[in-house]
Amino acid sequence: MGSYKCYCPKGSHGDGRRGGSGCFHNNQAFPVFKISLGVGIGFLFLAIGGSWLYFSLRKRNEILLKAKFFHKNGGLFLKQQISSQESSGESSAKIFTADELKLATQNYDEKLILGRGGHGLVFKGTLSDNRVVAIKKSKMANENQIEEFINELVILTQVNHRNVVKILGCCLETEVPLLVYEYVSNGTLSQHIHTRKDGMSSSISWESRLRIAAETAGAVAYLHSAACVPIIHRDIKSANVLLDESYTAKVADFGASRLNPLDLKEIDTIVQGTFGYLDPEYYHSGQLTGKSDVYSFGVVLVELLTGERPISLARPEEKHNFAIYFHSLVTENDMFEILEARVATEGKREQVLAVAMLAKRCLNLRGEDRSTMKQVAMELESLRKSKLSSTHP
Repeated sequence: MGSYKCYCPKGSHGDGRRGGSGCFHNNQAFPVFKISLGVGIGFLFLAIGGSWLYFSLRKRNEILLKAKFFHKNGGLFLKQQISSQESSGESSAKIFTADELKLATQNYDEKLILGRGGHGLVFKGTLSDNRVVAIKKSKMANENQIEEFINELVILTQVNHRNVVKILGCCLETEVPLLVYEYVSNGTLSQHIHTRKDGMSSSISWESRLRIAAETAGAVAYLHSAACVPIIHRDIKSANVLLDESYTAKVADFGASRLNPLDLKEIDTIVQGTFGYLDPEYYHSGQLTGKSDVYSFGVVLVELLTGERPISLARPEEKHNFAIYFHSLVTENDMFEILEARVATEGKREQVLAVAMLAKRCLNLRGEDRSTMKQVAMELESLRKSKLSSTHP
């Protein structure tokens, strides 16, 4: 009877009772904790191992996918072409990795989009060496065009003209090939023509317009006849003429261009181009010629003279297609009323009339009645020099 208390020897603990938990050594103090800790550590290593395995497999799949796209997009053929050119000291093209361009565009941030066109999106990017470039996500119609795309890229890396945007290279590790161009900082000719500063006219002077027209014509003439393989641009328009900080013209966007290695007079193609700039003869026949670029350039000349967009349904019906309307007015010697105010005040009448007549010849419905691009470039350069000589005796 009475109460009692049992004690465990030193180095052990418990209630000390035979019918209770008894005594056990202190090194067996927290078996549950130890078991829990062991299980926890096991799960941690399992999670780490599983994550490592997942990311390893994912990385491997990404590498395999990039390799698949690289082969599909003609990467081996392009490497071979570039290697042969480098051995002869001709090529400056580079094959960029997908990671390089993803980093350059901050994972293709929409804030860095420079333009949206029928042939893809253009992003502004900064490479690891701090070069600012334009990166174009091209749209490919089908896989049969891949080799043609590579051939075109290789040819364009050899194009060396101050008024043609330089292609720096490409990336073929993505489903859609990416093109890397030099960055031209001052927007497009279209933006400058059609953005009115004072409600009356754009910021570009008549002298600058004439120079831009001559530079653009010279670049297209070079593509037609002086490039190592003749190139028909097929989408000449003011939105594809870029301007740098000194308003020097740079012809861009070769997404629709066609190579003409045999210098054929006509190439049978699926009709491509921009409505309002599209050569009517090419549209109806499907036969592409260098004169198709001449017609499109004629529309650009009309834009430079009048400041009007090629197509606008907001205008009266006879003016919906402004190039056709302009052609009819020049024929009737009645086109001075539609000149942009700045052109009318700054340009000499005979000089403006000469450019208008040149635009009219470019816009002839029959290609054989149009001037060649070389003739157009020479005439514009002559007009420009005559203005310079009259300005600076």
